[in-house]
Amino acid sequence: MTRYPKAGKGQKWTARELAVIPSEWKGDTVSDGGGLSGEVRIKADGSISIRFKYAFRWLGKVAWHQCGSYPDAGIADIRAERDRARQKVAEGINPSDEKKAARIEAQTAIEATIAEAKRKTAENLTVSDLFGAWLADGVARQDGNAEITRRFNKDVIPTIGDIALRTLNERDLLSMLRVVRQRGVNRYVVSLFADLNQMLAWGEKRKPWRSLMADGNPADLVDVEKLIDPNYQEERDRVLSAGELRELSEIFERMELDYAALPVGKKYSGTRPLDRTAQLALWICLGTLCRIGELLKAEWRHVDLESGEWFIPAENTKGHRGKRQEHHVFLSPFALRQFKELRAISGVTPYLFPASNGENHVCVKTISKRIGDRQEMFKNRTKPLSHRRHDNTLVLHKGANGAWTPHDLRRTGATMMQALGITLEIIDRCQNHLLGGSKVRRHYLHHDYAKEKREAWHLLGQRIEAILDSSNLVTFQTRQRA
Repeated sequence: MTRYPKAGKGQKWTARELAVIPSEWKGDTVSDGGGLSGEVRIKADGSISIRFKYAFRWLGKVAWHQCGSYPDAGIADIRAERDRARQKVAEGINPSDEKKAARIEAQTAIEATIAEAKRKTAENLTVSDLFGAWLADGVARQDGNAEITRRFNKDVIPTIGDIALRTLNERDLLSMLRVVRQRGVNRYVVSLFADLNQMLAWGEKRKPWRSLMADGNPADLVDVEKLIDPNYQEERDRVLSAGELRELSEIFERMELDYAALPVGKKYSGTRPLDRTAQLALWICLGTLCRIGELLKAEWRHVDLESGEWFIPAENTKGHRGKRQEHHVFLSPFALRQFKELRAISGVTPYLFPASNGENHVCVKTISKRIGDRQEMFKNRTKPLSHRRHDNTLVLHKGANGAWTPHDLRRTGATMMQALGITLEIIDRCQNHLLGGSKVRRHYLHHDYAKEKREAWHLLGQRIEAILDSSNLVTFQTRQRA
């Protein structure tokens, strides 16, 4: 039904008349003259809304142009829109098409702005952005990327993290590495650079990073060997001599005796000996050729003291994903004594070397840090580390042969096996090295060499005992055999 204002057909509605239109008129049409009419609607809140449109002829047909809804728009503004549309029609322009085109242009402008913002964001992605992507999708270390995250957050991100990848160059990398090198950590510089190079090489092959490295991987232009000491050897070859092994056992005994002799009230300021469990860990590394990390993660459920066997599950061993292999260690009488003494200390916990909470193992770097802290003369620390030792109590042969680490004991034991005439293949198996050779050979030849390995470890244990016995450390050896 079409309704007209009180003034009659062809006249305009007053604002007062529009304000009192009843809800019963829902769906009716109100005519405002000049081709303008509106449909009465009811909003969700029950109020009246009138949607006005302008009727005009276009290409021989009636067309409509939306002019607005009352009362959201005032009636004067609605009529003004009608007048503008009528003028466009007179100019040969379809006002509705013009309105649609304006919306499309506005949307296109918005999309262009967003696209430009995205382009600029992508263009200015930083080294930190690449590191986050690489950490999520490009690298999966055995420790859950904990170590690589720690070292990048310490030395890489604070220095070059905010640099846009497209501007990163070899000078930036060299400056960062030189700062790290000033700490005297040659091996760490080499390792950190290798990780950095791996990250950049990963990005160079993938979008959006590839387009930001148009000039290639800047790490390819860095010669890390020029940053480190000329005498640095990337692969350690430190082997402890028989005399150094005897000296080490003497140091352990002397420190314990000296500390025990301190009067009450003086022990706090005295030099504490290396923790007994740490001493046992070192002798086990020497006597079994195990890695210190494998030992510190070991659980008592994998140690059989009756049969003298220690099982190392694959997840505790070192190696690439999918290539780690479990390991069976046959304990010599020497190694077994170390395990038995350790059992008396930590046997009430699941782990051989439990953390303070007793529910996890200690950090795999714990023993290495303790050994390094007691060889301070080989450190290049700018200031003492809090809650850490700072002495030279474990320096051997007055430091003439350099610092030593727990891993050097593994190498020492392997070298001692070699001197005993044990074949290199058996030594490799005792160290749980992933053996080479053809895939066919590895697939078909499955002899476990248990007898040969047991004999090798037994001979090694005898040799170690002979070395330590020759030091005439009666008290020490008596306790070792207890």
